[in-house]
Amino acid sequence: MTTTRQGLFAIMHSDSTDRAVIVTPDDPRYPDLTSGTNQRFVGKPEMIRLITSTEDAVAAVRDAFAAGKRVSLRSGGHCVEDFVYNPEVEVVLDLSQLDEIAFDADRQAFMVSSGALLLNVYERLYRHWGVTIPGGICYSVGVGGHVCGGGYGMLSRTLGLTVDHLYAVEVVHVAADGEVAAVVATREPDDPHRDLWWAHTGGGGGNFGVVTRYWFRTPGRGGTDPSKLLVAPPSRVLLGQCAVPWDQLTEADFDRLVANYGAWNEANSRPGSRGAELSSILVLNHRASGPVALLSQVDAALPDAAGLLRGFLSDVFEGTALAGSPQVLDAVEELAWLQATRHVTTVIGNQPIPSVRGITKSAYLRRGFTSDQRTALYRNLTRPDTHSPGAIVMLMPFGGRINAVGSDETASAQRDSVMKMRIENWWVDPRTDDANMAWGRDIFTQLFARTGGAPVPDDSTDGCYVNYADSDMLDPRLNRSGVPWSTLYYKDNYDRLRRVKTHWDPHNFFRHRMSIEPLPPSPGGQFGASRIPS
Repeated sequence: MTTTRQGLFAIMHSDSTDRAVIVTPDDPRYPDLTSGTNQRFVGKPEMIRLITSTEDAVAAVRDAFAAGKRVSLRSGGHCVEDFVYNPEVEVVLDLSQLDEIAFDADRQAFMVSSGALLLNVYERLYRHWGVTIPGGICYSVGVGGHVCGGGYGMLSRTLGLTVDHLYAVEVVHVAADGEVAAVVATREPDDPHRDLWWAHTGGGGGNFGVVTRYWFRTPGRGGTDPSKLLVAPPSRVLLGQCAVPWDQLTEADFDRLVANYGAWNEANSRPGSRGAELSSILVLNHRASGPVALLSQVDAALPDAAGLLRGFLSDVFEGTALAGSPQVLDAVEELAWLQATRHVTTVIGNQPIPSVRGITKSAYLRRGFTSDQRTALYRNLTRPDTHSPGAIVMLMPFGGRINAVGSDETASAQRDSVMKMRIENWWVDPRTDDANMAWGRDIFTQLFARTGGAPVPDDSTDGCYVNYADSDMLDPRLNRSGVPWSTLYYKDNYDRLRRVKTHWDPHNFFRHRMSIEPLPPSPGGQFGASRIPS
């Protein structure tokens, strides 16, 4: 890509920028628009273009493509890697101003623009129509990247992944002849663009084009009443919140707690089972970061919901010093669903320090941890050389309705796991980057030492989550499994994703260091076909 001043001048003075919002390095807004949540990555683009409509997105892509500029995309700014802000990016297309949430009567679906934040989506959908999408627990995540990576949250065990309710997606792309256009792709079987919809059900962001809008309607729903076209959350939930200080846990207690949690989820993840009605998060803070905490939630209207929750808490703490303790069993309150969601997303799913730097890793687990893995967890979570306030391992149950969908029905291939793990470390001082990144790498490598430092798809693990992208999986020194990163994230769906990429982004204009690779040109120089075979 060229970086000439003439190219930048051409973009800023093209006909399409008369009303465009463009921020350049001499603008006081520039520092606020050149980094996201992870301050390890700060960009130096020639400009940030704030997208205000689909037409604006088309014009912005057309200008950047014509000028030969390398672009990146941002909606909520929560990308954990350098996909948005890195030295090669010359133009950032910022979609944060696209935040409309509305019912589209023509498509009989709920339209959500890419820049809308999750908590705003939950509040708008529920307060106006009594419906929701089963999305994540961090309130300020933008739907743009969250949805196309699959989307997962506290309601997913009962309602499925976010993309299980995705009806349509609008994408601005660059065709083989260089034409830039917006296309709407739906899940309708006869839609000639259905392959593009499928790719956005787990293919990840920044791969095929600029997502400007999503539409949601639960499969099988029909009619004209909006309140019947998308799933509804519980009216009220029982929310359990138990925090155990480290000085109340021996190593044996910790081992039993983690073993119990894994065993419970192994036994209670079958679609339609009573246990799958309950969701939870086991937060294993490093000793320097905070207590071991267990968050749990269940629909208060279920028959004997209190008994289900109490049984879960009893099972998880059985055999520990806290078994039967009121500290565990009585830390439950009944709340309105939106009230509980607001609490979980703004208190538990929030990063309170604005200048943090971070590393994130993930794994899908088909069974609980072995004794050796639990020992590795304990050893790293109690290491005296780690002082970061944000060193955490989180275990979240999978299964339920998630696992009722086939691995190739959407691009989200991991459909038979019982838990999802997220390892993260957050810190402030850049001088401690190496030490803090080493902590995350050490614990991950030790957990999956048997398979070369990566959670390869086998009987115990099932790869990684694309929304928690980890560029270490590209490095053969860290990923010694022999399994390529693309298999870890996409499994058998990767070949189909490559075909979609080749058809819809044949110039590889939208790319980052872990983006889907297009297929090489055919001998005749043609890119793809009018429809991509599944």
